[in-house]
Amino acid sequence: MKLLVCVSKTPDTTTKIAFTGDNTALDTQGVQYIMNPYDEWYALVRALELKEAAGGTVTIINVGAASNDTVIRKGLAIGADDAIRVDAEGGSAYFVAKQIAEQAKAGGYDMVFFGKETIDYNGSQIGSMVAEMLDMPFVSYATKMDVSGNTATISRDIEGGQEVVELSTPFALSAAKGLAEQRIPNMRGIMMAKRKPLNVVPAVAVDEKVSIVSYALPPAKSDCRYIDAESMDELVELLHSEAKVI
Repeated sequence: MKLLVCVSKTPDTTTKIAFTGDNTALDTQGVQYIMNPYDEWYALVRALELKEAAGGTVTIINVGAASNDTVIRKGLAIGADDAIRVDAEGGSAYFVAKQIAEQAKAGGYDMVFFGKETIDYNGSQIGSMVAEMLDMPFVSYATKMDVSGNTATISRDIEGGQEVVELSTPFALSAAKGLAEQRIPNMRGIMMAKRKPLNVVPAVAVDEKVSIVSYALPPAKSDCRYIDAESMDELVELLHSEAKVI
């Protein structure tokens, strides 16, 4: 079984966000980067579990510059067999999806894994785009997956309940919390990662469909307002007119 896991480099969750270039790009000065947690903790680990149970290979893929190699090597240290980095500087979700789809098509993978979203953009776009480009079924927000031969039974959370679907390979899925448990790379894995192949390939030409106009930070949080415990009418009015929660 050939498994492909798509990983992203994202700012650490404690990063203070600022923009540059007339608010069209993240200011990377002093930013600490990590592997996107949904890719690392759930997508990659579940792929490794399947490999350990049924055999096969796990390849990780990233679209980005050479500075992403540290994040990729962490995936190799956790247990992936090899890695592909498409050498490209940025790009829209469509651009990234096209790069992944081209490599996935050439590799003939049985399953393509994504984290449910990245913690910087929260877009949840790339997985479904890649699946469409590959003409594969796509299951989003998977929380449990059992595999028997070429058939997978996948559970996903939906509004007010849970949905269970069954499908055959090849397919793509995005991983949510619950699909697997985080693994910490050990010293042996870190040393082995240095010798595992990391293949750098050129990006394919893409006709971009969108361009970034600008980013904006959310409004600063206002100070807390304290309402006298005896003034319930005032509290209800504020919840209705200002907070708009009732």
